[in-house]
Amino acid sequence: MHDEIYREISAAIERGEPVVLATVARTRGSTPRKTGAKMVVRHDGSFFGTIGGGCGEAEVWQEAMDVLADGRARIVSVDLTEPTDGEDKICGGIMDVFVERLGASETPS
Repeated sequence: MHDEIYREISAAIERGEPVVLATVARTRGSTPRKTGAKMVVRHDGSFFGTIGGGCGEAEVWQEAMDVLADGRARIVSVDLTEPTDGEDKICGGIMDVFVERLGASETPS
């Protein structure tokens, strides 16, 4: 999967399109994916790869869109310990996800 992620990043950069790479940097407790899991988010909002799905992934996707807009890398802590109305936060752990923009240095329009 990592080779496919890097091919996706390379293709976007060749097209001159910025992308965001979200990488699980640390996990505590039970999480859907482990350290090193990656997801690429494109400027149109589509994405490739996964860091675990559900609302935790949606939270990281939203941060990724913000990173595309402002270019500032950040770490997003996804807390999967709190009960929610849905069933997708059943893992009970916490993931720290490093989110960074790659490619074009200008803010996308």
